[in-house]
This record gives sequence, structure tokens and C-alpha cells, in this order.
Amino acid sequence: MDKKKVVFLTGSSGTMGYAGFKELYARKSELGITKIVLLNRGSEKNKAKFADYANDSFVKLVWGDLTNYDDVLECVEGSDYVLHVGGMVSPAADYRPKATQKTNIGAAQNIVSAIKAQPNADDIKLVYIGTVAQTGDRNPPIHWGRTGDPIKISVYDHYAISKTKAEAVVAESGLKHWASLRQSGILYPAILKNYDPIMFHVPINGVLEWATVEDSGRLLANVCGDDVPEDFWRNFYNIGSGKEYRITNFEFEELLLNAIGLPGGPKKIFQPNWFITRNFHGQWYADSDKLEEYLHFRANIPIREYFANLSKNAPSYFKLAKFAPPALVKKLGMHPMAKKDKYGTMTWIKNNITPRVTAFFGSHAEWAKLPHKWEDFEIVRPSEEITYLDHGYDETKPTSELDLEDMKKAAEFRGGKCLSTSMTKGDLFTPLEWECAFGHKFTMSPNLVLKGGHWCPDCLPSPWNYDAIAKVNPFFAQVWYPLHSKDENNYYDSSIFDGMED
Repeated sequence: MDKKKVVFLTGSSGTMGYAGFKELYARKSELGITKIVLLNRGSEKNKAKFADYANDSFVKLVWGDLTNYDDVLECVEGSDYVLHVGGMVSPAADYRPKATQKTNIGAAQNIVSAIKAQPNADDIKLVYIGTVAQTGDRNPPIHWGRTGDPIKISVYDHYAISKTKAEAVVAESGLKHWASLRQSGILYPAILKNYDPIMFHVPINGVLEWATVEDSGRLLANVCGDDVPEDFWRNFYNIGSGKEYRITNFEFEELLLNAIGLPGGPKKIFQPNWFITRNFHGQWYADSDKLEEYLHFRANIPIREYFANLSKNAPSYFKLAKFAPPALVKKLGMHPMAKKDKYGTMTWIKNNITPRVTAFFGSHAEWAKLPHKWEDFEIVRPSEEITYLDHGYDETKPTSELDLEDMKKAAEFRGGKCLSTSMTKGDLFTPLEWECAFGHKFTMSPNLVLKGGHWCPDCLPSPWNYDAIAKVNPFFAQVWYPLHSKDENNYYDSSIFDGMED
């Protein structure tokens, strides 16, 4: 054991954060942890959740706000690890985009500033939890992804905007020890309770590599271990529970409905045209095993066994679901949800909310072509052969050999230029000067460009100017044209607002 450790964990009242807290607490002696510092809002719910730890010498409970620098500073002082899991997430983030931006970006800025204010800033290790939503819609045939692929935030996904900007704050902070871990969808018992219009915001034939909540908790504990090598830090990773958890959205619906006692799957209680056909997020990771090699966090439980265990832990009222006629569930439960409030997919159709219909279906005409019956809908599981996007530079070269010519090639592939005239070979962390195809000049580290997939900050949404970007940016075109026609109008103009943002 190198030394005793103090760990500051944000978001411990949430799904992943609480799993991480329980794992850290259970293994505190093994990991050499003397104190776990938790910053949460002082709600009655949160105070009740952590009441058993109020007088625990191993736990410091701080009731405050991530957007308050003094609260964050109090927690960072004396900490050896900062595990930043907290922030606003969906569906709450979908309903309050302005608050989401303020919270998620502001929290990252406060944490970085607080760490840099410490005399031992270079020794403090910061783990930031990003999201698969940063790379947006990756429907087949571009369903395999890895870090370094283009950032492509789905239209109207303000949560992903906030997480992308927050990731850049961390990556460009100048800190010596940080890692950005992009979380996928999390499987956890309470997922069975999710009942919200966003349940239809997934393409039936889309994919996702899920992560279990237990694996996610272990990950947060294992990153605090003494065996994590130095080369782990200052990099980007995708979190996933591996091959077994690479499923389609239709397969997920089947597993979920069986777990809550509704055999027969989605065909019994849904209509296929209630579900969007594009503009969500999700991919199968070509590189998630890389994080496993570093942190060894996977339990490798077969996915059907995992869902069976979820079923055992489901609330008792779910056991009554098997007695409900599927037709009744469809009529009284699911169809009203598809039409509920401003985020119901059928609300957009009924009320001609054209920007939403266009973003998620292509057009009203395209939605009208969708089958109403499952027998007319083709369910497809895409290829399991891993494919890779071109990142625009010679990836066979060791990082230590990358130079200014490689940066120029990468910039050209993104439709822009590297304006810097010098670069220390192999130094991916000293920022360089760049220019995008639209003439925006910006400063960014090669690491964030090449390894993180980021590019021009001025071109980040909104507006979602993706059609114009794809025409001049071959790097981005790889994730746009397979899912959109080349003559498709740019319907993400900044003048389009539908009154659905706060």
C-alpha cells in the first residue's frame, strides 16, 4: 500500500455514484482509504439515504452544491482522488437544458479550479464520467465505435452538449492525472420502474453496449488501486460490460419486459411506429476491453442471468403484470405514454412538431411509411464484425513519434488546418492552434483532437449545422452520410425553435 487515501466522490446519491460509494466503503481497508468525502444536495431524501453514515469516521458528508466553488473546494482539500460522477442526467436533463448546462459544465470548472488551487495538484487524480451520448447516433452500419471517433451530439441533446464541454474542461485543464470515462447505459434494478416518454426515443434496430451498475461501482473503486499504471492517465475510455452486453434495442425491450412479467415482449404492447428511427445515441464499443484491461471491473455475468436477477429484485407490484392482458397494457399504459406531454413521439406527429419529427424520423412522410404492425417491420441484428472509422492520421505510429505533419494531416481530414508552426514530437498535451473549415480559429491539445474526437468549439451545437459540416469535413462525414442523404436539407438551423427548451 503506497499510502492512506482520501477519496472525494460526487454524485453518490445517484445510480452509479451510490454503487461506487458502497464499493469504496466495503473495500476501504483493502484500498487504504481513510476517508470518503461525499458532496450532495441537502435534501431530506439524500439525508435519509446517508443517515447511517452521519457519525461514521470513514465518511464525511458535505451538504452543498457542485456549482458552488466553496463547497467543492472544501471537498477537494486533502483529497487524493476526485471521482466526478455527479451532475444532471436524463430524463431530468431533457426537461431542464439550461440548468443542465450550468450544473454539468460549472461543476467540472469548479473541480478543476479547486484541484489546481492545491499545493499537490499534480498528485491528485481526477476521474471524470462522460457519456456515450457525446458521439450520438451510431445506428448500423456505423454501430461500432471507439474513443477518438467524431463528437456528434444528437439534435436537441443538451445533456450531451454539457458533458462534451465539461470533458473538454477536464482534458484541457493541464492537470497531470485525469481520465475521462464515457459511461454507457447502466443496468440497475430501478430501471424496471422507468416509465417516461423517452422510452420511445430509441430506434428499434439501434444498439448499445450496456454497463451493469455493479461493474460501474467496481470501476470507481478499482481506479483508486495502487496497481493503476501511470500510462492510464490523461486519456479517454469507453465503459461497457463487454461482448455479452452488446445487444439491440429490441433485444433490450424483450429482456426488460420479460423481467417485469410481460412475456411476449414489445410486440404485444407497443407499435413499431411509436419508436424513433434515428437521432438517439448508442454503439457497440470496439475498445471497451481496453478499460477492463486496466481496471478489471467486469463480473462477466451472462446478460439473461443478470436480467433474471433484476426480476427477483423487482418491486412486488411488477409481479401482477403477468396477469394484465397485453392489449390492456398497450391501450391504457403504453399508447398514452407515447402521446404524453411535449416529449411523446406521437405528440410530435399529432401536433405537427416538424423540427422534432424531422430530427427523429426524417420527415412526416418518412414516419407515415413506418409499419403499424410488427409483422411488417423488419427486426435486424447488425454485423458483429468490428469496423473502425478513419481518424485521419497514421495510428500505427507510436504516440511518441507523432509530429506536426501528423497534426496537419488530421486537420486536413477534418476540413481545416493546423496553424501552429512547431510542435514537440510526441507531445499531445501542449495546445496547438487550429482552424476549422468555416474559418473559426481555436486552441486545443492534439490529445483532445486525436484521442477525444473533439474539434471546433464554435461548431458545437446548437445550431446543429451537421449537413454543412459533413460537406466540408470528411472525418465527420463518416458518421453523417451513412444515416443521412447528401441532398438532405440542413434542418438544424439556429432559427428553428419549437418552444420545447426552458
